[in-house]
Amino acid sequence: MKTQALERRVRVLLVFFVVSLVVSGLTAVPIRWELEILQGFIGEGTFMESLWPAVAQWISFVHRGLVATDQQYPFMFYGMDWLAFAHIVIAIAFWGPLRDPVKHLWIIEWGMIACVLVIPLALVCGPLRGIPFFHQLIDCSFGVVGIIPLWLARRYVKQIIALGQDSKEGKS
Repeated sequence: MKTQALERRVRVLLVFFVVSLVVSGLTAVPIRWELEILQGFIGEGTFMESLWPAVAQWISFVHRGLVATDQQYPFMFYGMDWLAFAHIVIAIAFWGPLRDPVKHLWIIEWGMIACVLVIPLALVCGPLRGIPFFHQLIDCSFGVVGIIPLWLARRYVKQIIALGQDSKEGKS
């Protein structure tokens, strides 16, 4: 495969990763509104309660906690704003590999490491914070899903590097 086609694939994968990262981060800002909707669809008193009571109870519990926090301590949501900001800043780091994936391969690998680290964070801190296991698995899925485009991008960058070395060897 030609270098240009591989670079195009890398960029498509990285754009997908960056957009996903930004969107997932921005969802932290309107969290109360989002949880109001979730509560109405799958919280206690909805069809979900009969299908999966633990999920309905958890959503309602979190909803009540967010409402109480917003009423008494709205400044706590400032942490959600910073969470969104962190997602955006991490996404900006991928500007380097978008411009020159070979030169900035280390950023793709750094992103892969971050995706792997999501799993122990969720599985260690989740129980410490009283997060149910099913929700810890949802959190782990961000790392599992996130690493796929990065792994593919890394693989294509390695192919680009190999093609570059082959062409250099052919000239000597």
